[in-house]
Amino acid sequence: MIIIALGFITAIIFIKYKPMYKVSISGQEIGYIENKQALEETIKEEIAESTNKNVDTISLNEKPEYELKFVNRAENTKEDKLAENLEEEVTVTYKYYEIAVQETVVEKVDTSEEAEELVNEIKAENDSEEINLSVIEKYTQNEEEVNTSELEVAKLNIQETVENAIEEIVQQKEEQEKWDALPSINGIKLAVTPIEGKITSRYGANSRIRKSTHTGLDISAVTGTDIKVIADGTVISASYQGSYGNLVKIDHGNGLETWYAHTSKMYVKKGDTVKAGDVIAAVGSTGNSTGPHLHLEIRVDGEHVDPQDYLYK
Repeated sequence: MIIIALGFITAIIFIKYKPMYKVSISGQEIGYIENKQALEETIKEEIAESTNKNVDTISLNEKPEYELKFVNRAENTKEDKLAENLEEEVTVTYKYYEIAVQETVVEKVDTSEEAEELVNEIKAENDSEEINLSVIEKYTQNEEEVNTSELEVAKLNIQETVENAIEEIVQQKEEQEKWDALPSINGIKLAVTPIEGKITSRYGANSRIRKSTHTGLDISAVTGTDIKVIADGTVISASYQGSYGNLVKIDHGNGLETWYAHTSKMYVKKGDTVKAGDVIAAVGSTGNSTGPHLHLEIRVDGEHVDPQDYLYK
């Protein structure tokens, strides 16, 4: 009779109640499930289906706690809300691939195969060993950072960047060749010609208006013509100095100085820093002069040299 009674009671329990696992996180109940072994995989699958295709890993921040319970079959166990509640306890890591040109990221794609395919295609179409194309594997937990492009769009953007990089390299080479071809004194490049004009008196020439041979080069020009400094340097003097008239002196370092004489105006003062090509004065006829011109003097370690050994050849 006891066995029959127990069986009857058990039957009633299983008719009215069903065994389920209460699932809790940090002691807080979040729902019920029948199969606790399948829970985490179910959660991962549901989250993976509803999120970015670039998902690499999905992990629960805190392991769920399970407790076997008998739940009234008529009671809503909220099992369908379980995945939604657990999403707050999940960390999703995304993986994507960046493609960089000259170490600057240009595009993002979904897979390493796509990235390698693009890089190989573009390398084949652009025969330049100086272009650096690289693939970078990236991980993030911010889905918005992924933002990958379709392959055709990515290829067009990368190709355009590569072409611009090649053009820039060519320009840099041309500029470097021009720079290398510039005359120099003691390692200082003479990058700019001060003015354009006719040479009216050369270095070493004798003249009735001078007591000694000419220590510079005279170039005629209209009064007010801009005079440009021929190299970077520092103004060491900008004042009226006897027969030189208004004279600007620039120290370029390494023992090199340039002098600009007979100017009508001086736009710099002692202590100013100037760059090659800066306008420092205007052509004039001050001091011992027979007409508007620039007297250009180059001095190396205190001694004047012929400017035409370097300029106006």
